[in-house]
This record gives sequence, C-alpha cells and structure tokens, in this order.
Amino acid sequence: MQLLGNIVDYLLGMGASVFVPIIIIIAGLLVGMKFKDAVSSGVTLGVAFTGMSLLIGFMIGIISPAAEAMLESTGVSLPIIDGGWTTMATISWSWPYAFLMFPLMIVINVVMLVINKTNTFNADLWNVWGKIFTAIAVAGITKSIALAFLVAAVQIIFELKAADAHQNRIEKLSGIPGVTCTHKMIFFGAILYPFDAFLKRFSFFDRKFDAEALKDKIGIFAENHVIGFILGCLFGVVARYSVSEILVLGVQAATALTLFPVITKYFMQALAPISEAVSAFMNKKFEGRTLIVGLDWPFLGGSNEIWLAVIFTVPITLIFSMFLPGNQILPFAGIINIPIAVAAFLVTGGNLLRMFVLCVIGVPAFLWIGTAFAPYMTELANLTGAVSLQAGELISNSAIDGPVFSYAMSHVFMIKDGNFIPLLVLIAWIIGFVMYYRDLMKEAREDEAEELIEEISAE
Repeated sequence: MQLLGNIVDYLLGMGASVFVPIIIIIAGLLVGMKFKDAVSSGVTLGVAFTGMSLLIGFMIGIISPAAEAMLESTGVSLPIIDGGWTTMATISWSWPYAFLMFPLMIVINVVMLVINKTNTFNADLWNVWGKIFTAIAVAGITKSIALAFLVAAVQIIFELKAADAHQNRIEKLSGIPGVTCTHKMIFFGAILYPFDAFLKRFSFFDRKFDAEALKDKIGIFAENHVIGFILGCLFGVVARYSVSEILVLGVQAATALTLFPVITKYFMQALAPISEAVSAFMNKKFEGRTLIVGLDWPFLGGSNEIWLAVIFTVPITLIFSMFLPGNQILPFAGIINIPIAVAAFLVTGGNLLRMFVLCVIGVPAFLWIGTAFAPYMTELANLTGAVSLQAGELISNSAIDGPVFSYAMSHVFMIKDGNFIPLLVLIAWIIGFVMYYRDLMKEAREDEAEELIEEISAE
C-alpha cells in the first residue's frame, strides 16, 4: 500500500502537463495509433497544458496584487485565508486514503463504458483530487471512510454523465471534435441553468452576443489586445496604481488575452488525431458507438468569453466579500474564478450578457461554500502538516470547483443533527442537473438530425 502510494505521489508530482499526456499516449497506442503519432499528440498536449498554465499563472500574478490593493484600501479584514485550488489539491493529496481514489475512478469508468452508460473515457486522472476533496469533507462530517468513498463514486458517475451531455455543445463552442470536459466545475451549470432559462425569456438577453458579436458592434475596442489593455488599465485605476503601473498592467492584461487563443490551437492540434483514432477504434469494436475523451477545462481556454467573464467577476467577488452576510473568506488566491466563468460559458453557449448576470448571481455561492469548508480543510492541513498554519488560522478556497454539489453531497449528512439546509440544496441541485442534462441532450439530438438532413440533401 505504501509503495503504491509512493508511485502515485511520484506520478502526480510531475503535474498535469506531464501526467495527462502520458495517459493520452498510452490511450493512443491502445486504440491503434502509430507510436510517433501518439507521442507527438501527447507531447503537443503537454505543451498546450504548460502554455495555458503559464498564462493563467501570469494572469493571477498581475491581477491578484491589484485585487489585494483594492481590499487594502477598504480596510476589510476576514479570518479565512484563501489558499486557492493548488493549496486545496495539496491538502487533499495529504489524506491517507487519497491514492485509493485512482482505482475507484478507473473501475467505475470502465464498467460504465462496458455497460453502455457513458461514452466518455476520462483521461483527466490528474484531477482525481476533486473527488478526494469531496470525500474529505464527508469523512470530516460523518467520520466514515466508507461513506466518503461512496459519495466520491456518485461524483464520478455524475461527472461522466455531465461530460456525455456537454460534448455536443463543447464541440460547437471549441471547434474540437471528440472531446468533452470531465472537470467538476461544470456541475455549477445545474445551478445557473434555471436562471439562464429565465433570462432567455427576455429579448434583450436572448440574442447572439459573444466575443465576435461584440467585435462587430464596437470594432477594434473588442479586439483581444485592446480590450485586455482597457480592462488592465481600469483595474490599475481602481487599485490606485501610479500612471506607469497602470500602463504596465494594461499591457500585461493585453498580452494574456492575446495569447490565450494562440495556446488553444495546440490543444486542437494534439487532440484531433487522438479523437479520430479513438472514434475509429470504437466503431470497430462497438458498432454504432462513439467514444469521447474527457479532459480538464484548459482546452476551452481560447474562448475570449471565459476570460472576459473571469475579469468581470474579480471586482464583483471583492464587493460581495465585503458586504455578503455569512462570508468569512478573504478572496485572494482564488480571485481568478475560472470555475464560475467556464460553467456560465457552457450554460449560455458563450452569451456574454447572460454570462455576466450569471456570474453576479453565482459569486455568493462560492464565498459561502468556501466559508463552510474551512473547518474541514484546516483540520486536515493541521493533522498532516500539508500546509503551515499559525494557531487559530483557517484556510479554504473562494473558488471551489462545483461548490454547490461539493457542499450538498458532503454536508447532507448533517441531517442527523437537524440541519436540513444541505438536503434542500442537494434537491435543488439535482433538479437543476436533470433539467440542464435534458436540454443538452435535446440540443445534441436536434443538431444530429440537422446534420443528417444536410447530408441527405447534399447527396
């Protein structure tokens, strides 16, 4: 057991940019790709992941100090430290039973593929820590390891079903065939979907308004480099930077927004061959079925709408943190809230107007749930020494992936103490998930029928 744990720790220590490409290379060889093609796809995917990580780190590095300066100017002081997702992952992997989540995830995926309950092969094994995170909270509340793994198994199943449902929309939005997202962050779409359905009732919101439409309306001012420069300068002004610092921040933000779409092209270059090979393999082995590859979210990073929503959400999060009743977390490391932006992007199909409204609606959930998880993450950090904390300090994350699902599935066991709120939240999430799932599947069927009609007409 200790040896297995050490092997897992070693592989994970290489990071997603190495670990995921290794999985992709192995998968490519298993489905019949030539060795050179499989290696080329894997290495290119590693380049794409590394490039996206560098850009995200760069953006966090330029935006976080400005956000911190804004908070300092208000004199706000909140007790819970925001460690961001990297700290949460570190704490999660320090759980003694963490490495057992790997076989659980793989076995469930294989069984569901064999019995035809999913078409998704989840290659994003590195993000298994998201299941561990939920399990830790369950174990902290119930003191039951068995229940912790049971809830994690339920999460794995939901991730695969959500990935199946999202594939068609993701292909339309990203232009990359045969892939989907298996990251827990897409779960937040179940909460945003009813609000989006309501907004679409109004003509103002129910119209095309993505980055391209914005470019048509305001021309060069919607170009990545220009809008990045403008937004960066605005942040500098609000943070009370000097003129030179404002201009530097503007150019840095312009650089980030300009390079994100460039990096995404490498995801397309890496994933197209593996997608074709997997599809050919499945058609050969399982007639009438198409296998899709589940990945982490960064292959969607070329969508400008995501980054515009991320930047928009920063000041909204800071404002809510100051005035939201019940919030005790000081947003910092999680201030670049990608989970809310990706979920809003997928729910709305990239409609910026609705994305902005949904981000405003969704931010409180992240702060409240970040606050709720603090005791359990702090306890584990102190027990394992994964993170060094001073006496009395609390740590959590202001941008927990799939926050409502994570909270509801772990805290629902508080019903034994007479707390029914998590149960009500879980029921609301399940209803939203079912509604959203049906809508996505209906859209996929309609698109498939439309493509068939076009093929028949062409003949």
